[in-house]
Amino acid sequence: MSMPLAFKQLIESIAGGKAPGPSTSFTIFHIIYALELTAEKPIGRNKLASKMNVGEGAIRTIIRRLKDEGLIVSSKEGCSITNKGLRVWEEFQTRFPKRIEFNRNVLANSEYNFVYLVRNRGDKVESGIEQRDAAIITGAKKATVVVSKQGNLIIDSVSENLEEDYPAAAKLILKHFEPLENDVIIIAGADTLLKAKKGAFAASWTLIEAD
Repeated sequence: MSMPLAFKQLIESIAGGKAPGPSTSFTIFHIIYALELTAEKPIGRNKLASKMNVGEGAIRTIIRRLKDEGLIVSSKEGCSITNKGLRVWEEFQTRFPKRIEFNRNVLANSEYNFVYLVRNRGDKVESGIEQRDAAIITGAKKATVVVSKQGNLIIDSVSENLEEDYPAAAKLILKHFEPLENDVIIIAGADTLLKAKKGAFAASWTLIEAD
C-alpha cells in the first residue's frame, strides 16, 4: 500500500461500501475495532457483535467486507486477521500509537474518558472545533484537543502552557503518552466507555488525510 492516502481510502471504502437493504448501521470505527479484536485472537461472530454493540446484519456485513478485502478469514475458531489485515492494523497503530482509558482529572471529568495519541498531526489542528464536533456526533459528550508544540502542551483558547495552568493533568498526559513535537492528544468523555472510545477515534480520524 502506498501511504498515507491508500490507508485512509481503504478503511473508508470498507465502511462506506453499499450493501443491499437498509443503510448500514456501522462506521469506520467498527471496521478498525474489528481489526483490533481479530488481531488479539480468533473471535466468534456473536462475541464480535457484542463487543462492538452492533446487530446481526451489521456484523455479517462487516465480516464479509473485511473478508472481501483479504483482511480477515473465518474458521471454526472464529474470525482471524490475515497478514494483509495485520499490516493495515500496524499502520493504524503507527498513526495512533497510544489509545487508553483515562482516569478522571480536570481535563477528563466525564463518567468514562478515552484518549488517543495522534502522531505528528498537530499542524492539522485549527481551533479543535472540527475534532470536538466529530466526537460529539458519535455519542461523546465532550472532547479536548491538546497539541504538543515547541515544548509545551497547548489547548486552543484555553491554555498556552498546560503544565503551568493544569499541572496535574499535564503530568498525567506526559506520563502516559510521552508526546513528541507536533503530536496531538485527544480526550473524549461520554456516559459509556464505548461511546468515549468512538468519540476519541472519530476526532482523531479527522486528522488523517493525504499529506
